[in-house]
Amino acid sequence: MRIYDIIAKKRDGGVLTQPEIAFAVEGYVRGDIPDYQMSALLMAIYLRGMTDRETAELTEVMAKSGDMVDLSAIAGVKVDKHSTGGVGDKTTLIMAPMVAACGVKIAKMSGRGLGHTGGTVDKMEAVPGTRTALTQAEFFAQVNQIGISVIGQSGQIAAADKKLYALRDVTATVGCIPLIASSIMSKKLAAGSDAILLDVTMGDGAFMKTLDDALELARLMVAIGTAHGRQVAALITDMDTPLGQNIGNAMEVAECVAVLKGHGPADLTEVCVQLAANMLWLAGRGELAACRAMAEQTLADGTAFLKCCQLFAAQGGDISVLKDPKTFKQAAYRYELTAKTDGFIMKNDVEKIGNASVLLGAGRLKKEDGIDFSAGITMHKKLGDRVQSGDAICTFYANDPALFPAAEQMYRDGLVIGPEKPVLPPLVYARVTKDGVERF
Repeated sequence: MRIYDIIAKKRDGGVLTQPEIAFAVEGYVRGDIPDYQMSALLMAIYLRGMTDRETAELTEVMAKSGDMVDLSAIAGVKVDKHSTGGVGDKTTLIMAPMVAACGVKIAKMSGRGLGHTGGTVDKMEAVPGTRTALTQAEFFAQVNQIGISVIGQSGQIAAADKKLYALRDVTATVGCIPLIASSIMSKKLAAGSDAILLDVTMGDGAFMKTLDDALELARLMVAIGTAHGRQVAALITDMDTPLGQNIGNAMEVAECVAVLKGHGPADLTEVCVQLAANMLWLAGRGELAACRAMAEQTLADGTAFLKCCQLFAAQGGDISVLKDPKTFKQAAYRYELTAKTDGFIMKNDVEKIGNASVLLGAGRLKKEDGIDFSAGITMHKKLGDRVQSGDAICTFYANDPALFPAAEQMYRDGLVIGPEKPVLPPLVYARVTKDGVERF
């Protein structure tokens, strides 16, 4: 078998066999197949696509390219959640404690942010002292004891995905549904949870720009997980505007605390309640309406916030900042970006908002970059809001005032103020399960 022939077969629209897929992926991980040949195969897949069977087989080969985590040492049903990413995507730190407070185990591995998207691990480390690298024994023991742990993803989980994603990132082959699906699901299958909820974001700040593409990605991932014996569902959520008001690590944790205490932004609260309800449903805790009521109760009675404090305390975090978020370290400088005209915010490009936060120091462009946990943006006016000239649209926070002009230009490049109030998208577009699609 030759990689040349496999590339040519896919280039010409052929369907690859499992042995051909395994030969290509395993050979690339070993270093037998060079970057230029794997790049050619990825581009052929990008242009020609893959069948559902090919995608499922690619996912399985990638999942088995590294460690397959066995969570059987943790008692009970284990539920995981994955978001396809976005700006201000802080839902894990809210819905995971909600679900754990209902008695369902959360043994979650999360990632760091890169570019305009945020990472859960970075947000956790904004709480001083928090450890996100635990041994497997520590991880299992913590979940058994308090029902929840969120740690950084092991470099040995789906080793093929790490190499392939790095290559896709520089060869313009990221935005391919079969490759996105196999990347996500290989890591989720290797991570070992019994049930998986997928948060497929859609809009300016997400990989999926249209509902049709988001539904296709969700359908494919649900099918892959179901074929591997997992309980899987997906929600299609909006990413045409960031959830909540805060973007930036410590600021987002503070906003999570507000939701957990019952007084956070309505949009962020609603999406987290829906995510938590679906996770409880996947865990077999009842019909969806009953699961939603359980999730809401954890916010009303404070048990979700207590579970969040337990999570951080168990991993070394200083929970005094959770009890009083005003004690988070503050940025030294602030700057208000104001409206230059009257009207409605008709467009507020989410990717540009995210990139503005990166320019302030809240994110990284390269994996080795550091992060300023106190940097970020508070949005005072969002998509659809009415503004008058001089109104504060947002406030920037940074520890170097020289960063403000470039961040302002980035933010304004995606901002359109016009005479008509736009039609706002729904927070959740649809729900996808093995039984089909429910549109909202």
